[in-house]
Amino acid sequence: MKLIRHGELNKERPGIVIDNINYDLSDFGEDYNEQFFETNGLQRLQKHLAANKGSLKKLPAGTRIGSPVARPSKIVCIGLNYADHAKETGAAIPSEPVIFMKSTTALCGPYDDVIIPKNSVKSDWEVELAVVIDKKASYVEQSYAMDYIAGYCLHNDLSEREFQLERNGTWDKGKGCDTFAPLGPWLVTKDEVADPNNLKLWLTLNNKTMQNGCTSTFIFNVAHVVSYVSHFMTLLPGDVISTGTPPGVGLGMNPQLYLKPGDVMELGIDGLGTSKQKCVAYAAH
Repeated sequence: MKLIRHGELNKERPGIVIDNINYDLSDFGEDYNEQFFETNGLQRLQKHLAANKGSLKKLPAGTRIGSPVARPSKIVCIGLNYADHAKETGAAIPSEPVIFMKSTTALCGPYDDVIIPKNSVKSDWEVELAVVIDKKASYVEQSYAMDYIAGYCLHNDLSEREFQLERNGTWDKGKGCDTFAPLGPWLVTKDEVADPNNLKLWLTLNNKTMQNGCTSTFIFNVAHVVSYVSHFMTLLPGDVISTGTPPGVGLGMNPQLYLKPGDVMELGIDGLGTSKQKCVAYAAH
C-alpha cells in the first residue's frame, strides 16, 4: 500500500494511492498516527479497502499532500551513514551509528515550501530513506528488527550547518527548524519494498544533480539501525528513523554551496516517489 495524508497543514486526512490515483479515506475514521499503527492499523486498513473498493472517492487535482504519517513521538536520525559522505564532510567513519534527534515540529509535506531559518546562511539539503516503526521496539535483536517496520518514506533531512556545527552542543540545533523535515509523498508498506538496502536515491538543486547514491553503500543497514536505536530508547509505533544521506551535500563542496530563497530542490528514491520543495525567506508572523 501507498498511504498518503491530504488537506490543510495539521488538519490532514488519510488517503491512499492506487494505480497512481489519490483517493480519500476520511471514512476510515482515523489518522495514520501512533494509535493507528499500535492497533494493527495496516491490517484493518486492508480490510476496509477490500470492503469499500468500489466506492473510493478520488481527490481533486491540486489537493495538498501532507506528511504521510501524523506527527510522531520522535524523529530519530542517523548521521554519517555513508562512508563517502563522511569523507566529503571531513568526518571520521563512525564505528557505531551516530544518533541525533530532529524536532517533530520540523515535519511538513513533500511539496511544501522550505523556510530558510532566521539568520541562516548555511542551510543544506540531504536526501534520505526514512523508516516508519509499526510496533513498540525496545532492545530488539538485529535478526528480528525488520519485523518492527511498517514501511518507508522519502525524507529531506534539511540542515543548517552553522547552527549544527559552529554553535556549540549537539547537531539538533541545525536539524529541527520549521519545515526541515519534508516527508513523503507516500508511506510505502514494507511488503512493496523488496530490499531497502538497495535503493537508488537522488536530489537536484535548480535542476542540477547534487546527490546520486544508493542505500547499498550504507555503513549500517536498516536492520542494524533499527536494532541499535532500540537499545538506547524505546521506539513507538509511527516513529520515524532517517537513515543518513549519500555524498553531494553543500557542506562537502569546494567552495561550499548553501540554499537561498528561490532555490528548488527535487528528490526521489526508487519506489518511494519524488518530492519538490521551494526555498523561501523567513518572515515573522
